Amino acid sequence: MKRHLTLILILIFLLSSCSLFQKEPDPSELYTPTPVPTNTPLPEPRVMVTEVPNPTLAAEAFLKAWQEENYVEMFNMLCQVSRDSVDFEYFQKRYNDTAVAMTLKSLGYEITSALTGPNSSQVAFHVTFDTVLAGTLSRDNLMDLVLEAGTWKVQWQDTMIMPELEPGNRLVMDIQVPTRGTIYDRNGVALAYQTRAYAIGVVPAQVPSVYWSNLINELSRLTGKTPQVISELMNHSEPTEYLVIGEVTADKMEERYSYLWDYDGVYVTEYTAGRYYTEGGIGVHMIGYVLPISAEEAEDMQRQGYRVDERIGSLGIESWGQEYLAGKRGASLYVVDAEGNTLDRLSRTEAEASYSIYTTYDEQFEYDLQRAVNGLNAAVVVLERDTGRVLGMASAPGFDANLLDFNNYNSFFSGNLLYNNDRPMYNRATQGQYPLGSVFKIIGMAAALETGIYDINSTYECGHYWNELDGIELHDWTLDHEVAPSGTLTLAEGLMRSCNPWFYKIGKELYQQVGPDALSGMARAFGLGSLTGIGELEEEPGNVDTPNEVFAAVQLGIGQSTLLVTPLQVARFVAAIGNGGTLYRPQVVEQIVDAAGNVVTAFEPEAQAQLPVTPEHLQMIQDAMETVVRNPRGTAYSSFINTKYEIHAKTGSASTNTGLNSNAWFAGYTNEGMPDKPDIAIAVLAEFAGEGSEVSVPIFRRVIELYFEGQARSLYGWETGVYITKTPSPTPTNTPTPRPTRAPWEIVPEEEEDEG
Repeated sequence: MKRHLTLILILIFLLSSCSLFQKEPDPSELYTPTPVPTNTPLPEPRVMVTEVPNPTLAAEAFLKAWQEENYVEMFNMLCQVSRDSVDFEYFQKRYNDTAVAMTLKSLGYEITSALTGPNSSQVAFHVTFDTVLAGTLSRDNLMDLVLEAGTWKVQWQDTMIMPELEPGNRLVMDIQVPTRGTIYDRNGVALAYQTRAYAIGVVPAQVPSVYWSNLINELSRLTGKTPQVISELMNHSEPTEYLVIGEVTADKMEERYSYLWDYDGVYVTEYTAGRYYTEGGIGVHMIGYVLPISAEEAEDMQRQGYRVDERIGSLGIESWGQEYLAGKRGASLYVVDAEGNTLDRLSRTEAEASYSIYTTYDEQFEYDLQRAVNGLNAAVVVLERDTGRVLGMASAPGFDANLLDFNNYNSFFSGNLLYNNDRPMYNRATQGQYPLGSVFKIIGMAAALETGIYDINSTYECGHYWNELDGIELHDWTLDHEVAPSGTLTLAEGLMRSCNPWFYKIGKELYQQVGPDALSGMARAFGLGSLTGIGELEEEPGNVDTPNEVFAAVQLGIGQSTLLVTPLQVARFVAAIGNGGTLYRPQVVEQIVDAAGNVVTAFEPEAQAQLPVTPEHLQMIQDAMETVVRNPRGTAYSSFINTKYEIHAKTGSASTNTGLNSNAWFAGYTNEGMPDKPDIAIAVLAEFAGEGSEVSVPIFRRVIELYFEGQARSLYGWETGVYITKTPSPTPTNTPTPRPTRAPWEIVPEEEEDEG
């Protein structure tokens, strides 16, 4: 017995020892609660006591995830029963569809009370929906939670989104879209608006040759296109295929419909133009165009309050001014059942008319500007010198914005504008980035004067060749043109003669005496290498690198190397030279007007920077630019002998390193001081066209005539008449084929023919 008793005592002792050395359980291993936000420290948990999870914190986390539209996290918080009854796809779609239908911008929430039980709880919460079209909607709601494995989980049901959303119910927004606002020129001529229109096309082979000339003249009167342009179109088309001529408004067509009816081979198709662009787009690269909402952007646009069948601005003013032009949509938000029956209307707002936008340019001047560069790959920019107003901007080739309306029958025969090799939808004036060539010598002259390495009377021998870098021989333009070297020139005369050796020298000396960034820094101060801030239009910044070795600096001296600029940047800095040194932000919007005629916003000049050039040096540059035009030795003298206007300018021909001709430049400004005709700055660029003096100078001269006189008076060297080239295509000799009674797409059964 004593032995047994001893064994029992030993066993008890051993068991007690085990319990003494056993690690006590960590409450956090049983459950780690989310800390309650408070400034008061929580009491330390007692040993062996498990803290009860807080259902309010679980509800808070669920609502926070909803606010962030984190549907994955929300779904992971559901209890097992809820996850078994609804899958994630349904759950996510339910929330997302509701947000889209109500045009939800943001969601706010507040937990108002909670009832907590051992295994189940109920949390009351208040939700605020801030929407685009339905205003602010608020709902009080309940959330049931159950305790699973020590964690509170949400027992979900559809009505947790909104009490009205019983299973099968959904929200539907009925949207009323106001008519899109009109875009006008500065004088109130409509450029983009909604109207009835007609598409015009011709099958050339069906037009009897005896009527060919008369038809072309009639189409010219109707569309505004010159007879030559229409003739070129017809001559270069497949004779038996439908040829797009253009579009006109219904009232214009109905005035001359009877004249067209007698011609075989002519087809007209009426359509309702949600957006009609005058003459295919007067200033089309500035106005832009509208396109249907794509499938990829549909949901985002719906959240912004748009219907998926709308067309929205996709370029230029149409895109920039979307908010003004779209107006405020009217909307009613309904709850409907699974069969589409209306159960309740939750909100209603009235539509408000859209605003109209007036451009800074005149319709007729812009139309003539476009014709001035027709047939070239070119760009021209005209700025009001002292304000930054864009008075004209043309990029060629252009395109007919009406062809982007799929209600227009002509759109099916227009080809692919986006992938056309000539890139007609690309705005060369603001997005084209080109080497500047000799126009850059203006900046070189400024840098030479401001750094003090040369003064206005410094001279240099301008020969055919330049050999101041070991192993490198560069030459002057006079060598290429087989004319005598310019000889000894002052700095001002160097600009007048566009002497390459003078500016090779300037590039070299600035690099070696002042520093690598001396010339490129001046270029940046003139606004190159950065955006102009035009805002309403898409633009590119160009490129101004700091030379990393002397040869690059020499090349930069004549506007080559890696330098890239846009025509808009050039017009802007040339305007600054003429106005006393102020770089203005270019603008294309004159004013925005509401439906009642109140001016919401109006153009104001916006000075952005001042050229780092003293008034004295600026005057020297201005005088030198005038000699380019007025001095018999100036590179543009012969083109302006009979021009009465005071012009300060610079020629340029920039190598493209492509094996093709140089890009032709000419840029300058006027100094007339007329009260009714503000002075202008102009930049002209013609791609791969050769010498600036031969191509861009005549275009510049025509722009001057159009602006000051309202019509072109001088011919280009390649014209026999204004807008008529010297080599028109011959008249076609195709044998005409019979014309069908109706257009091929309009053929009707024989019994209906007499009714048409």
